Parts: sequence; C-alpha cells; structure tokens
Amino acid sequence: MPTALLDQLRRIVGAPHVLSGVECSPYAVEGRAPTAVVLPGTREEVAAAVTLAGEQGLPVTPWGGGTKMWMGSPPSRIGLVLSLKRLDRILEHEPGDLTVTVEAGLTLDRLQAELGKRGQWLSLDPAVSDRATVGGILASDASGPRRHLYGTARDLVIGLTVIGADGRAVRGGGKVVKNVAGYDLPKLYIGSFGTLGVLVEATFKLRPRADVDRLVIARFDRLKDAGQGARAVLGSDLVPSAVELVDDLALQRLGLGSGAALLVGLDGIAPQVEWEVAELDRLLVPLGRRDSRELDGEARDETWRALGALERPGHDAVAAVMRWAVLPMQMAELMDAGAAAAQRNGLGAAMTGHAGVGIVTASLSGSADPGPVVATLGDWRDLAVRAGGHAMVAWAPLAVKERVPVWDEPGPTLRLMKGIKERLDPSGILNPGRFVGGI
Repeated sequence: MPTALLDQLRRIVGAPHVLSGVECSPYAVEGRAPTAVVLPGTREEVAAAVTLAGEQGLPVTPWGGGTKMWMGSPPSRIGLVLSLKRLDRILEHEPGDLTVTVEAGLTLDRLQAELGKRGQWLSLDPAVSDRATVGGILASDASGPRRHLYGTARDLVIGLTVIGADGRAVRGGGKVVKNVAGYDLPKLYIGSFGTLGVLVEATFKLRPRADVDRLVIARFDRLKDAGQGARAVLGSDLVPSAVELVDDLALQRLGLGSGAALLVGLDGIAPQVEWEVAELDRLLVPLGRRDSRELDGEARDETWRALGALERPGHDAVAAVMRWAVLPMQMAELMDAGAAAAQRNGLGAAMTGHAGVGIVTASLSGSADPGPVVATLGDWRDLAVRAGGHAMVAWAPLAVKERVPVWDEPGPTLRLMKGIKERLDPSGILNPGRFVGGI
C-alpha cells in the first residue's frame, strides 16, 4: 500500500491504530493477508476510512472478533481490514423498555454481563461468545441452541446503523419495540457477511432472565430413537428453549458416552421447569430413553459451549464442516445417511442438529487428503438437496473450497441479490466474493 495512503489512514484513526506489513498476519483471510488493518474508534472514523477506500478502489473487509471469518467463499480481492473492536460501548440501556443499543465491536459476553446486573439478557447464544462481537454475530446471523424458542438475530434486532460503501450512515428501525415505520432494513443487512455495509450500532429487544435454567441430557441407543424422542417433545405441551439432536461420535466428543442423545433446554419459573423435567421423562422412557441427567450452572454452560465447539475448525482435527437446512422430521434419517456416506469415504462424522428448526451441523474428521473430504461433501449436498433442503460448507481448507462450492446454486434469486449489491455497493469494495454467487 502506498505510504501516502497509509498516512491518510493514520490521520483518520491515529497512527497506533493502523497496522501494516507483518502486523497484518493475524487478520489473514483464506491465507491472504490484507495490505493494511485499520481500527477505528468512532462511527465517524469508520465512515472516513470506508470513504477513502472507495475513492482508492480498495476492498474493505469488516472484522469483529474473527470467530466467523472462515465462513464464506474465498475473497476475490482483499485490501483493507476494518477491525471494529474499539467500538465496544453500551450506548443506551433502558431496563424498563427492555431495550439496549450497543456498538458493533462489543463482545456478547461483556454485553450479557452488563445486562445481567439488571436481571436481563439478550437471547442469543452463538459459539465463542467471549470473542464473538455484536457486529460479527449480526453479519453472519449466528445463533445457538436457544434459537429454538427465542429465534435468531433477525427476531431480536429493532434498529441498526450501517456505514454504506459511500461512507454515509444508513439507519433502519428504531429504539422502541413497536416500530413499524418504513422498510425493515435491518433484515437486509443481517446475514449479509459484510457485503452490503459495515455494521456499527444495533438496538435489541431484551428478555428478563429465567428463574431456573436446566439442561436435560437424555441418551438413547440409536439416533433413530432419539429422533422419535425429538418429535414427541415437539408435539407435546413442553416449551423447551432448546432441542438438540446429537449422534454417537458427537456424543463421544462431548464426553457424554455413546449412542445418541437429546439435549433439551428448559427454563422459566421453578414449578414450571420441575413439571417439564418430569413430563420429559414420561415422554421419552417409552421411546427407548436409556438414561438422563440434569445440568445446571457452570456444568450446563460448559456443555453448551462444548457443543458449539464441535463445529469449529481445529477441533479434533476437523477436516470440514457442512451445514444443512432440512425438514425437522427428516433430520435423524438424514444424519444417519450422512454418517454412512462419510464412512464409505473412510472418514468420521460428528453430527448435531437443532431438532425444532431442521439445521444440521456435520463435522468431518479422519483425513488430511482433500479427495475423500470433497467426495463426502458432495454426497452430503446431494442428500440435502434431494430432501428439498439446502447445504453450505461452513468451513473447509482452501484446497477443498476450490473444488466444492461453499453455497448451493442460488437460482433466479441471484439476479435480485446482485441488483441489491450493485445499488448499495456499485464499486464492489465491501467484502467482495464472499457471499452467494460471488457477491
């Protein structure tokens, strides 16, 4: 990068907040380091940096905690990484209205700790919440097991401020829950992987913390039986916060034995939760439930954290991770078929799934050779598509991504998505190439 351009960036954010050369290596994407990293401290500095990048035709990659940077297609170009970790303030918390407005660089754990002082929480539980930032969670639409009851970020955001490719601030929504004015712009930016704008502020609706929060682990001999148990729970009067289906290898990696299991989250007032625990037992025993245990406090939280870690690269020599979206009724059968496909290619597969919404996370292990990994990912995509669902390569080495598309074929909707991209980012500088169809 020209020295004159670096000097301009230093004038915008201060010399200590511009990294270049070897300092940029921790911010590499798919093995490619940026030419510079900028750490703005205000929304105005973000806007100035993006404006300058646009004038120079320099690609901009927004960066939160870096916990999801392995998702998406390899970037077509990489130039400037915009790290938002200095934008980490709680701007406004209205406990009486159950709302909070925060900057995008704030980590979820820090936000939850502050909200907890007033007996409230933001009902999102993505993996690595100690490092995941609000902006990164929104950009990737990350969520965890509790999405079963509480939904995803799309359901919780009521206002959003984004810096567009031209450096102007775009605001959608507001600071009150009952806000119905105008287009619902926040939903456009959530899950866009930073390709439409740089998220700098968000307003969320909150919930009071539950009096009791339990995790029940019900083990079965077969995944098929656990799947029947999930259907029984979903068709009952229970109101679980999470219903996770876990296969044999995933269960072993969690240190919870073998076979298969349902991980059921139950929260609320004490009498309600006690009744739900007993009712869960009554439902599952006739379906082959082998044993169960209840976890609370740190043991509960550690198990949820371990479950989220299964999908992350580097866990137990993970070779690739694919996510499927299928009908909930099909999950157990497809998970069994996916494990069999991996075995045919000499690989192991640890599978977990949000049983109520039909999201399966399948992690491959057992080989550093791209060949069997590529073959298995192809088989898995075929399984999901034949079932009427979708598949996405959540993580894989670059050698695998070069042979297996990250995203399914987008079909006729790609024209609409490209039209939106061209309107909001005509120069194509925002995270180019990372999203569906090379957007």
